[in-house]
Amino acid sequence: MEFSLLAAAALAVAAAWAGLRLEARLRPEIPHRRLWDVIVPSVVVGLVLGRLAAMLTGGLNPIAHPADILVIRAGVHTGAASTAALITALVAARRHLLPTLDGVAPAALAGLAFWHAGCLLRRACLGTATGLPWGMALPGSPVARHPVELYAALLIAVGAAALLFRRRRPSAPGVVAGIALAWASAARLVTEPIRPGIGAGPVWWYASATLIGVAAAALAASRRRSVPQP
Repeated sequence: MEFSLLAAAALAVAAAWAGLRLEARLRPEIPHRRLWDVIVPSVVVGLVLGRLAAMLTGGLNPIAHPADILVIRAGVHTGAASTAALITALVAARRHLLPTLDGVAPAALAGLAFWHAGCLLRRACLGTATGLPWGMALPGSPVARHPVELYAALLIAVGAAALLFRRRRPSAPGVVAGIALAWASAARLVTEPIRPGIGAGPVWWYASATLIGVAAAALAASRRRSVPQP
């Protein structure tokens, strides 16, 4: 029995918490407690429903094997987890939807980056074979492989840092959230070809989410430009 995926999830939550604290320091006008009240249930619901979806698609009955919801070996269903987390965030932030999502977005990216970096705990970082000097090998194998999960972690972390330390000039509500969605999805999309099973991942989820994020950010920015300035 091993709890490595649960430990990776805890690492992701800790990173999201740190991101929220940093966001609160950089932008004290944003209510930190309200953002935390959005991100915690979103992460919990996303992980639980994503795990249940992975168990069901893998032919494992969660009612007959309830311990496997926490003692996780097969991971979570990315699409189900992301959709559940996003819907939960929309419901939790409904009163101040766009500003709240903008405040949560950098921390969410930080949590996602550390979730991918948690592959070191799960021993699940590797993708296709490579001759690059930073390639990593499975225990007992002479074949070096791309640390594809670390690539994704690095890309998403760059996006989180860029949104956290963006210029203080305020952006239109919804722009930051749209960029965050597009960046996270694009990071997964571009690393998909070097994952162990090429094309086996939910590529259409990543492509659709990237387009939706770009469109949402562009729409929010255009709406701000169309508002007459005093």
